[in-house]
Amino acid sequence: MADADRISDLLTQLGYPGTELFIENNIVELNSHPDAELIVAVENGDVLGFISIHFIPQIALPGPFARISYLCVDEGDQGRGIGTHLESYCEHLARDRGCDRIEVHCHSRRKKAHEFYYLRGYEESPKYLLKKLN
Repeated sequence: MADADRISDLLTQLGYPGTELFIENNIVELNSHPDAELIVAVENGDVLGFISIHFIPQIALPGPFARISYLCVDEGDQGRGIGTHLESYCEHLARDRGCDRIEVHCHSRRKKAHEFYYLRGYEESPKYLLKKLN
């Protein structure tokens, strides 16, 4: 919880302003969920980035799959390998849980993020559909 304000700042950099109104509740909920993880990268007491991951059971295949919900590294700290370390840790957790893949949904405007994921072996999936509920 001590990192809530900093995570909110990072989410603002990612294009999600206003999270300070509810970030603490969301962190509590995420941390209490058995199929979710929130990992924070810290250096000398400073939060440099974070990743949140969900593990989703599949009905048609034997194991779950992992989904990166959010990955953000401070703009001033990008290029230092922090995102790579966070993503690698996500892969480690996914393998330990028997996941057959990791998915990430990344908006088309995030060109640098696409490059990051492609360099780590991610491939584009043909279609993603969305229905907004509010």
